Amino acid sequence: MENEEKAPDKLYYSIGEVAALFNVNASLIRYWEKEFPIIKPKKNKKGNRFFTKMDIENFHIIYHLVKERGMTLKGAKLKLRENKDDAVNNFEIIKVLKDIREKLLEIKEEL
Repeated sequence: MENEEKAPDKLYYSIGEVAALFNVNASLIRYWEKEFPIIKPKKNKKGNRFFTKMDIENFHIIYHLVKERGMTLKGAKLKLRENKDDAVNNFEIIKVLKDIREKLLEIKEEL
């Protein structure tokens, strides 16, 4: 998620919006939904998925574990099952550090 965009402030997000946010295919979003029980989208009568902010946060954690840290799906599931708080805390720390780095680079360019 190098070109990480901020999610618009909405109650529900379509699968296309979630896929675009993470720059992945919608099929990967559906697959992760099946593999990780922490992802629980709402579905309408047609079966369209609508993801909440909590689902988006969980996708961020899964994306971090699988895509950025290179864990296998099995390893990521185990990490989330056994020590989710640790994974969430690590993700939050990395997110803050990336924001600080981005601000420092902006300051450097201004100098």
